[in-house]
Amino acid sequence: MKSEISTQQFTQRFTQLLSATPRGARLARLLAVQQLGEWGWPHSCAVSESVALVVAELAANAVTHGRVKGRGFRLTLSVDASEMVRIEVTDPRGDRRPLVRRTGCPTAGTGHGLLLVDALAVRWGSEPWPPSGKVVWAEIALSGAPAA
Repeated sequence: MKSEISTQQFTQRFTQLLSATPRGARLARLLAVQQLGEWGWPHSCAVSESVALVVAELAANAVTHGRVKGRGFRLTLSVDASEMVRIEVTDPRGDRRPLVRRTGCPTAGTGHGLLLVDALAVRWGSEPWPPSGKVVWAEIALSGAPAA
């Protein structure tokens, strides 16, 4: 596991390349919760629970909609002085950007996950990731300082 922590400008950063499989998506969620715990937010706090749900959704989308055979996806978490944790999931399919929906069809079997991201995140979106991928990101407010 590769973890990068920098104290410049109060920034903490973690990044991990994962396989584009359901197991990789599950591991992304577990690693996010573990990393937040190392930074002082225990797995049972609201911040950690929100991050876990958002990471699970974005990683599942990367595996389902952003997969290219033989290529993985990247999870990046960062915390800085802005009192936000930023979640980034990068995948190789830049042609399949997420659609922002404000309502979901109750009878649809899929499509509700981004509504959850929208509800939990202060803001979220996607950007191109050259040469051909995309990064889907979300920012979640930190509720107070980390636990000691």
